Amino acid sequence: MSENNSTHDEEYIPVGDDDIAERLAELSEEEAAVRAQALLSGLEDYELDEEDSALLAGLDSFDDDDEDVVIPPVLAVIGRPNVGKSTLVNRILGRREAVVEDTPGVTRDRVSYSAEWMGRPFTIVDTGGWEHDAKGIHASVADQAEIAADVADAILFVVDSHVGATATDEAVVKMLRKKGKPVFLVANKVDDFNQEAEAAVLWGLGFGQPWPVSALHGRGTADLLDAVMEKLPAHSAFGGMIPSGGPRRVALIGRPNVGKSSLLNKVAGSERVVVDEYAGTTRDPVDELVELGGEIWRFVDTAGIRRRQHMAVGSDYYASLRTQTALEKAEVAVILLAANEIISEQDVRIIQLAIEAGRAMVIVYNKWDEVDEDRRYYLDQEIERDLAHIEWAPRVNISAKTGWHKDKLVPALNTALDSWDKRIPTGKLNAFLGELVAAHPHPVRGGKQPRILFGTQASARPPRFVLFTTGFLDPGYRRFITRRLRETFGFDGSPIEVSMRIRERRGRNR
Repeated sequence: MSENNSTHDEEYIPVGDDDIAERLAELSEEEAAVRAQALLSGLEDYELDEEDSALLAGLDSFDDDDEDVVIPPVLAVIGRPNVGKSTLVNRILGRREAVVEDTPGVTRDRVSYSAEWMGRPFTIVDTGGWEHDAKGIHASVADQAEIAADVADAILFVVDSHVGATATDEAVVKMLRKKGKPVFLVANKVDDFNQEAEAAVLWGLGFGQPWPVSALHGRGTADLLDAVMEKLPAHSAFGGMIPSGGPRRVALIGRPNVGKSSLLNKVAGSERVVVDEYAGTTRDPVDELVELGGEIWRFVDTAGIRRRQHMAVGSDYYASLRTQTALEKAEVAVILLAANEIISEQDVRIIQLAIEAGRAMVIVYNKWDEVDEDRRYYLDQEIERDLAHIEWAPRVNISAKTGWHKDKLVPALNTALDSWDKRIPTGKLNAFLGELVAAHPHPVRGGKQPRILFGTQASARPPRFVLFTTGFLDPGYRRFITRRLRETFGFDGSPIEVSMRIRERRGRNR
């Protein structure tokens, strides 16, 4: 089938070889810069917006990497089933149209969302998806609420105003009183002024003024959020603020029982330097500074790894939240898989969280000493089937128990971080794009052939590239460009993002 007749999302298959790498090697930095300047001048003939101009004004000058990492404060929404927690979360997210990336297969693991109110970012934790175990609903809800309360800076405690406070609510109240966190008592389902008297009864719970809201219709939520903002700190006590510079930050993640604690104990064991603990509850995060390969590394958020979670209820939720928080704090994710077991759906979801977080990545296959030839054959097939989308991540085979090959971890970490930090000069990038398009032009669509006018790297950590084009580039062709960027400039271990800005020639519509 010819390229023109295929669907636009199919992979772009280049015809014939090319000598792009050799041609780029022959081009001096000065020649590349002159070429790029000519292309940049040509962009003046196109309609550019303020964001375009700002991006182009800052070519090759980057200062975004030197900022401290701030983890936004966390607001947990708790309460018994069917009081409208998820509706309230959606209302809060929707008011400012916060982006919620729910990727199929990840939804069950995603419990926290980025939100914003009056220009202030925060993370909202939705506990609505929890299931209840055989211990009885009162104990179950209270236990789950406790896990949420431990990681939150403030709490929305949602009660159904029509039903009033139940025995389950009372169990949650008792627990919350011990926590000493700001609690906002939300009387939900107050749809009009006449129902506010029902909410007033909830003063008796001892959390001060109940906030009458209708999560469904939005009534009262703005006043509630204004009050919450007064109590939320500037950054999360759970995640804190991580100063720039210093040891590189590693998140060790993976599903339960893949050997995370064994690996950390093996690398931290005798080489441990110091343990950083944040004050607070027993389940607060712990960062460990570890010497490995002659360098100091900060393994972030290791409390959940080193100490077994004492609560069984909600521990999957807790592990997921811990994974997301660790990724926010980290620069590189070490994803541990059990080589002697089938790659699971949960493994794939955890990898997806790391990709979404835009972190550098190393895949570690643990328990390699338990892998025989048969298992190796099937593992290769599983990797090809389930992990083809991250074939760029360095792979290390180890045994955490014996320490076999743990020395291979540091070169892999350095490779991934070097790629994550990498910047391609604008001249070199445009020379690459010019050679690539000349050798492998975009297919003609509807009688037109979109052109790439100019390309620039907007940021690093992870590397993000912006292409100014005259028309839409097929997804398959964009993936081809991304693949060749990797091959040509070496982005092993880092996700890279290529986006388009389609711009029209000035005066076309006048």
